[in-house]
Amino acid sequence: MADPRLTSPSQPPLRSPGARLSLSFPFLREGSRVWEDGVERPLPRQLPSPLPTKRTRTYSATVRAQSGPVFKGVCKNFSRSQGHGFLRPSHGGEDIFVHISDIEGEYVPVEGDEVTYKVSRVPPKNLKVQAVEVKITHLNPGTKHETWSGQIMSS
Repeated sequence: MADPRLTSPSQPPLRSPGARLSLSFPFLREGSRVWEDGVERPLPRQLPSPLPTKRTRTYSATVRAQSGPVFKGVCKNFSRSQGHGFLRPSHGGEDIFVHISDIEGEYVPVEGDEVTYKVSRVPPKNLKVQAVEVKITHLNPGTKHETWSGQIMSS
């Protein structure tokens, strides 16, 4: 017969409204923290980003990007909290991904800012590109711009 401690709760799940609420499991599941008697597994480390940032880009990819041509475009959107955005190339074509680490200058880009950038291939298949060395050349007039330190400027 099964052990009664494992199949039924040791305390009633509900108490009077004035008492503290205590949750109990009707049964213990294998792999749960309770099942392993206080032995906690280490939390998995954060997975590395599949996109190369300025910090993780290889030397050869950096050299190829620096030696490439400079393109012009317009900031389509950028989220400082998410750390990335997209640029709309002035020559047309697909929008280009930009990572927060690849933006140079003191302002956070906003929609409509004119920028210059170079491109770098995104591994592992090198089918897509991302913008690197992004510089804002003309701030979108009539919008508020934020500096990286958090000050808000009107243009």
